[in-house]
This record gives sequence, C-alpha cells and structure tokens, in this order.
Amino acid sequence: MSAVHPLIAHAPGELVSAFVVPAVSLVYLLTVDWRLTLVTLVPVVTAVALVPLLTLPARLREQEEYDAAMGRIASSVVEFVQGIPVVKAFGGGGRAHRAFLTAADDFVDVFSRWVRGVSAVAAGMQLALSPPFVLLVVLTGGAVLITSGGMTPAGLLPFLLLGPGLTAPVAALGHGFDDLQAARRAAGRIRAVLEVRPLPEPAHPVAPRGHRVELRGVRFGYEAGHEVLRGIDLVLEPGTVTAIVGPSGSGKSTLVRLLPRFFDPTHGSVVLGGADLRELDGRELHRTVSFVFQDVRLLRASVADNIALAVPSAGLDDVVRVARLADIHDRILALPRGYETVLGEEAELSGGEAQRISIARALLAGAPVLVLDEATAFADPRTERAVRDVLTKPAGDRTVLVIAHRLETVAGADTVVVLEDGVIVERGGPAELLARNGRFAALWRSHRPAVPDGGGGRDGVSREVPEEGESR
Repeated sequence: MSAVHPLIAHAPGELVSAFVVPAVSLVYLLTVDWRLTLVTLVPVVTAVALVPLLTLPARLREQEEYDAAMGRIASSVVEFVQGIPVVKAFGGGGRAHRAFLTAADDFVDVFSRWVRGVSAVAAGMQLALSPPFVLLVVLTGGAVLITSGGMTPAGLLPFLLLGPGLTAPVAALGHGFDDLQAARRAAGRIRAVLEVRPLPEPAHPVAPRGHRVELRGVRFGYEAGHEVLRGIDLVLEPGTVTAIVGPSGSGKSTLVRLLPRFFDPTHGSVVLGGADLRELDGRELHRTVSFVFQDVRLLRASVADNIALAVPSAGLDDVVRVARLADIHDRILALPRGYETVLGEEAELSGGEAQRISIARALLAGAPVLVLDEATAFADPRTERAVRDVLTKPAGDRTVLVIAHRLETVAGADTVVVLEDGVIVERGGPAELLARNGRFAALWRSHRPAVPDGGGGRDGVSREVPEEGESR
C-alpha cells in the first residue's frame, strides 16, 4: 500500500503541474515559429523514444529481483532483532549476523545488475532533457533559420527562455518511473490477495441443534499431495473435556482450528449440533465456538474492554467474575487504574497474565464450545492452574477441546486423544491410557519423570506409569 500511495496521492497533482505550463508554452511557441518549435521538441522526442528500453522484459525481471532482494533484507533484519534474546543466550550472533550479510550481499549483486541494465538508458534520457542540451539544439536550429532569413534574431529569444521548460513532463515521468513501476508491481500483489476466495457462506444457513461436535472422516492438507490430517473420526460430547496430545507436527493445532472454521477440510466434515460447519452462518459459529490461543493479542484499550471483547455490553460485575475465575483479578486491582487501566500505555502485562486475560475473555463469551490451543505451552504456574480450573470445574454442558503441551493439564480430561502423523492412534481416559502402557504412557514418561514415592499428585494421576491392572 505504501508503494501505491505516491501514485494515487501525489502523481496526479504533480503531473498536472508538469504538463499545464509546458502545454501553454508550446501553443505560444507554435504561434511564433512552428519550424523552430519542432526543433525544440527534438530532445523531448529523443527522451520519450528511450522509455520503452526501460520496460523490456529483462528490465522488469531485474525490478522484481530487486524487490525480492529488498524483502529478504527486511526479513533477515526482523528475524535478527526478534531473536536477539535467543542469540545472546546461546551465542549464535555470528550465524544470525551472517544471514543478514548474505541477504545484503545478494541485494548488492541484484542492484548492480539492475544499475548496469538501466544506467546507459537513464543517462541518455538525462542528457537529452538537460537544459544545456536543449539550449544547444535551440541555438543550432535558430542559427540555421536566422542565417537563411527564415526568422529574426529577436524571434529566437522566446525559444531560449521557454524551450527548456518543454522537457518538464518527460522529466516528471522519468523521475516518477520507479514509483510507477513499484506501484504497478504492488498493485499486482494486492490484486493477488484480493483474488483469494474467502470460505463460502451458505445461501440458506441452518441453526445448530445443541453443541455436540463430530469430525467425520476428516482429511486436510495445506498443500496438494501432503495431508496433515488423515481420516479423523472424533465425537466431542457436551459437558465433556477432550484433550489432544501428540508429538510436534502431528496435526494437533490443525485439527482444533477446524472447529472455528479457520479452514475447511479437504475431505469429510466437521459437524456442530447436527449441522455441517459449512452450513452455519459465520456469526452464529463465532458465538458458539470460543478460542484461546497460545499467542495472546491484547488491544490498546482498558483491561475491562479487553476482557469484554466478545461481549461489549457486559457489565463490570460480569467482567470481575470471570477475572476471578481466571485468577487475574488481584493483578488487575494492582494496576494504576484497575479495570480502567489502558494496556500498552499505562501498564504492561507478562505473558502469563495476558494469557489469563484471554481465558477470562473466553469465559465471559460463554460460548458452549471452548477450544484451548496450547494455552499453557509457555504459561506460568498460576496461568496453568487457571486453565486446569477451567477444565476441572463443572461447566454445565460446555464442550471443551484442549491441546495439551504439559500433560499434567489433561489429567482431569474425560477423554485423551493421541495424534501421530495426522492419525488418531489412541483414545480413552487418562488413567485407562496410562494402564495400557502405550503411546500416551510413553509421552507421559517423557514429559513427567517418575518420583521416588510413586504417589499421586494433586491432579489425581500418579507421577509414575501404573503397572498393568493398577488403578490411578
């Protein structure tokens, strides 16, 4: 958009000013002597004749390579700056800096090729439009006409004064040529984004009957030929908590993001209350499914407004109630203006505190289906406890689906689903799966080493894998 801005906001006015005065001058000079006027236009015609050389396919490819190289430099800078804490902690400054230097060297090579391709043409245009060259052409043509008796010496004066100004339109186009090309390429990228089709909305939406969730033969892949989910069949009953666990890259996040319909499955269907998600109105779906992300985004607004994001009409009493449930109420009261404190201006929250704000937001929304996408992956103990309270406290008939990074979080789940390589390999209650001593038990051992006494933790699940036949 910043590349398109000059073409829309500045180019029209600049081009009008660049064309009007020369056009009036040209009409006047034609009335003085049309022959010398044509001679005066020789530099302009020469410069215009060189313009197509700047739009050859090779020049356009070099422009695209230039844009791409600039993008790589920008990306390497952002990655380096954002990764400074990791770089300092693990001593990877040399490698991180080399990535930027590589991008910079690549840019120098691309820029050099581009300059070599356009420098001769650009120099020729600048020479043709320069005042000394224009005056030389006018003087030469005027001298021929004067010596032949075709005009008087006084008649040459208007051409010497106004002739250099006739090059202004071409000079303006020349100086704006880079902006024009950048705007053209940017418009193409914007058009490509706008041409991406949104998920289709149903012409005649249906209403879900209840909030039982079913995944029927679901398959999905971000790229053709590579499926992330392969034949998922799963039922989430109202009033239950279902936890999805599995190694990184198994498709956990992809699976849960099908519920708020961030994308549609390539095969199969996701059903809510007996209706395919593709048959539901988008607003109805978002009122039914609430989402807590791993990465929380808070608005530059008051704490109360951040919590009431999904329910702007909520009163302060309701906001305080869910803040207590999320164990963030006391921290909010310690802020400069309590619930009226503007985040990002008057106060900053830690990652765990922001996560608890997100949990309070989801609780206030009161959606009958709650999805927690690794909400405790980087959480502090209080945030993890808040999430566990959400999972263990009775919530009526709410359907809860949670991705668990810390397996202790799923101890209170009704059903645990183990996902590997896009396929469900195990499902059952936590104690049942531990007793099987299968994939879930192996994950449990890798995440939670056994304690010497083999006693149970406060979550009710033994810190050791039970022997066969032994209950939790």
